[in-house]
Amino acid sequence: MVHLRNSFYFFIALLAVSCSNCKSKYEGYSRAKGGICYQLHKIGEETAKAAAGDYVTTDITYKTMSDSVFFTGRRKLQVSKPEYKGSIDQCFMMLTEKESATFILSAADFFHKTLQVSLPTFLKEGDMMKVTLDIIEIQTEQEYLNEKEAFLHWIEDFGDYEKVVLNQFLDKQKLSVEPEKNGMYRIVIKEGTGKNIEVGDTITINYEGKFLNGKFFDSTVKRNQPFQFVYGTEWQVIKGLEDALPLMKEGEKSLFIIPSDLAFGNEGSSTGIIPPFTSLIFEVEVLRIN
Repeated sequence: MVHLRNSFYFFIALLAVSCSNCKSKYEGYSRAKGGICYQLHKIGEETAKAAAGDYVTTDITYKTMSDSVFFTGRRKLQVSKPEYKGSIDQCFMMLTEKESATFILSAADFFHKTLQVSLPTFLKEGDMMKVTLDIIEIQTEQEYLNEKEAFLHWIEDFGDYEKVVLNQFLDKQKLSVEPEKNGMYRIVIKEGTGKNIEVGDTITINYEGKFLNGKFFDSTVKRNQPFQFVYGTEWQVIKGLEDALPLMKEGEKSLFIIPSDLAFGNEGSSTGIIPPFTSLIFEVEVLRIN
């Protein structure tokens, strides 16, 4: 009888510990085995979760704990083996295709350890942040490499074609501007009066992205949703815009013609919207620099 009583109390204690692991100090959030607090928004139909080495296409949003958005965009990236407890790689490995969830992570760990950059000025050591992931597609590394090899074989002659199209565009528009050292063209539409953009600045911009035929593929102006992010952090903008933004001042509006090697290269965008070897036009206005 004594042994049964001890077993009963042990079961009750174990149940209490298990229940405490399911709860979170954040209202509406659950706590996973690894300690990450999460809120599931959408359940996928697949059962296989992302694993280390897989390539994931995801819509991703960063927010402060007061739900202020400071980055949103679609990215394709490779999931790594988690290097520390509470990493974003653990978050990816909790989800299947078509699932969406918000995770609460340490801002310092995310920026210092994952992105390997300084903490944005609007966040402090010890602050938490929200990361929302909406998984579009999960590919194994071999599936990704097979797709890439087949695609590159199909488009191997597109490089020269892009140069012809870009030169025809410049001739048609009668643009006499000289390219920057990296091959990008810059045309200032409105001079800025503020400071130049520097690494670590939180900047708010409007941009409109177009193909050389004038067709839009993205526009924060049309969405009425200016884009705010910390300049110098990864996964924010294409290489061409990384090079373009430090040339700009607060209040400036400029047009940039960006060749594919500074945009989406010989693969195109992960969404399929931008084809391989495609030069792009970005009209950018710097609204604020903090």
